[in-house]
Amino acid sequence: MERGKIGIITGLTAEARWLRKAGFMVQAGGGTPLGAERAAQALARQGAQGLISFGLAGGLKPHLAPGSIVVPPAIMEGKRTYVCDYALMAFLGGSTGAPMLAGMKIAATAHEKALLYRRNHPVAIDLESGAVARVAAAKGLPFAVLRAVADPAERDLPLAAATALKDDGSVDLPKILLSVLRKPGQIPSLLSVGRDAKAARAALLARVEKLPARTY
Repeated sequence: MERGKIGIITGLTAEARWLRKAGFMVQAGGGTPLGAERAAQALARQGAQGLISFGLAGGLKPHLAPGSIVVPPAIMEGKRTYVCDYALMAFLGGSTGAPMLAGMKIAATAHEKALLYRRNHPVAIDLESGAVARVAAAKGLPFAVLRAVADPAERDLPLAAATALKDDGSVDLPKILLSVLRKPGQIPSLLSVGRDAKAARAALLARVEKLPARTY
């Protein structure tokens, strides 16, 4: 499968731009399960031969550093597990060994992340991969995930970070500024989140630059 036939679903429009430059089919889902489902459906209609969920993730495994790349062998969503495609995982650099969790909402506190990790030890969580996996399964398409940890398991997210995206995948700066004005005490934590997200995106960009022209 060539790059031009691989459909990538990402949260941010900025990520979508550089993935298109790299030669992939891309749709931004805005970081929500519904948006990711719509993006995956659109790519399937456009003729994508495989689907990849791409972007940032929240860490669930303790001591997993921001910027850590995750290529899970499976996505767990409720009682269902979606197994990722071996050839697509190899294309992305190989499986990193532990499954990821499909969430319906952001895991905002260290306590919540610890509870989620305790049951099946998923390495990380995101809001889009479960929806992409469901669409891929329904369409009979191979599926995989490439994510980088931006939010470690030990951190409580500031309120502003939890409302940072618009539905189209762009950053909602006015909403972030309003949140900061209401609660300026979150500024140090918000700056730390920004640094870690930058490290995660740099890790993703470095991985994309190393990807081959086609799957094996």
